Amino acid sequence: MSRSRRYGSAAELVDHSRAYSLAEAIELLLKLPRAKFDETVEVAVQLGVDPKKSDQMVRGTVALPHGTGKSVRVIAICQGDQAREALDAGADFVGFKELIEKIQGGWLEFDVMVAAPDTMRELGKLGKLLGPRGLMPSPKSGTVSADVGQAVREVKAGKIKFKIDKNANLHVPIGKASFDAAKLRANGEAALSAVLKAKPSSAKGEYLKSATLSSTMGPGIRLELKAIGALGT
Repeated sequence: MSRSRRYGSAAELVDHSRAYSLAEAIELLLKLPRAKFDETVEVAVQLGVDPKKSDQMVRGTVALPHGTGKSVRVIAICQGDQAREALDAGADFVGFKELIEKIQGGWLEFDVMVAAPDTMRELGKLGKLLGPRGLMPSPKSGTVSADVGQAVREVKAGKIKFKIDKNANLHVPIGKASFDAAKLRANGEAALSAVLKAKPSSAKGEYLKSATLSSTMGPGIRLELKAIGALGT
């Protein structure tokens, strides 16, 4: 696959023979040639688990201290006082049966759905539509909550979900290239700590096999695993 001249120039600045601490990797990433848009910065990790085994599935949520830098469209499925609380918390769309019908009709102009527990029976109708897209709310991710307002605030503030793919890899966004080093480091430490704490009790041997920091259009910067491991203690 051909790479751009900018990518080549950036790759030359990365010492691929060594592993960097998170702080060092962030400082280096911010010095690399940039794309013409505000790239997303992410941490990619490979885990020593078997995704085919249900008791080794790694998933969870993390509230990034400084958010993702992305505007998140939140829909709240609730009614009554909870609807008012959701609006006050910054939900972009609030409603119940009328919104469910709108979604059944093909409307999907939102990024995260938050729901009150008493709406889940009706929401079940959308399982086949929302499930494959990762949009179905669930108690495990904190998107089904009796305190809908608080759930909306957490999502708006930077709470994100993560889940391993079929190859036991995770990709977690930790901000934008326009963030300063301190914000990216705080977000990165929070994300990696959450991944470490999500280790299944059934997972044996080496859990964290590799970790890389990169921007959307930039080269990967290999991270030193020993220091990352300390974040989970």
